[in-house]
Amino acid sequence: MTTVVPTNRRAHHAYWALADCATLVLRTLLNYRRQPVAILWQLGFPIVSVLLYGFVFGSAMQVPGGGDYKDFLMPGMFTMTMTFGLMNTATAVVADSGRGVMDRFRSMPMAPSAVTTGRGASDLLVAAAELAILAATALAIGWTSEGGVGGTLLAFGLLLLLRFSLIWVGVWCGLVLPNTEAAGALYAVIFPITMISSVFVAPSLMPGWLAPVAAWNPISSTVAATRELFGNPGAAGGSWVEQHALLMAALWPLLLTAVFLPLAVRRFQRLSR
Repeated sequence: MTTVVPTNRRAHHAYWALADCATLVLRTLLNYRRQPVAILWQLGFPIVSVLLYGFVFGSAMQVPGGGDYKDFLMPGMFTMTMTFGLMNTATAVVADSGRGVMDRFRSMPMAPSAVTTGRGASDLLVAAAELAILAATALAIGWTSEGGVGGTLLAFGLLLLLRFSLIWVGVWCGLVLPNTEAAGALYAVIFPITMISSVFVAPSLMPGWLAPVAAWNPISSTVAATRELFGNPGAAGGSWVEQHALLMAALWPLLLTAVFLPLAVRRFQRLSR
């Protein structure tokens, strides 16, 4: 089969940017095939988390306004999985930097944008697979979405939007951190941020000084918005940010992308300087 390359200059650059991006996406997916333990860990961790929090801790949890805790929990688990994906991105990027792969990319005749767009596209594909497996697990333990097809699809769209924004945070962290050990230490930062949110309990049940912090956590906005769209029991908060969860679930990721995408691109451009 003959590949037709556009002759127009702008079209030519756009074609090779997309082609190089697709090549790097394929490279990432091939790495997963050659290292099955990595993909098993990424896809298995959410399943274990659902079973652990849903059945071990679920009986001791209260849902504001009543309702099944598993229905309350699942939107939070979806969001937590998307958030922890930041560590996978950062670890992959810092590993490539440490092996000199990034410098090799810079020396090759390829579109400079392909390194970041390829990482973003491949991580988003993996995130979609994680959500699919997690949703199947949730359905198996009795969770249901009462929001209809449109609401359910929009909820998963917001989850992927959050993951998309955190990809650029992970790319920037991976380019800044010195090694994979430092990337692993991100867990000590991400875990408390995830816990101080509405993932597991409603902010209204937290101490008065902690509740506003949890409510204004970007993770809480996505959790609250997806609970609303899924038709699941909510956190029933009265603050402005909780009352406008759908709006904030879109604005927070856009803000993170606007800040960290340029930072990641600029950091990549300065690697060999």
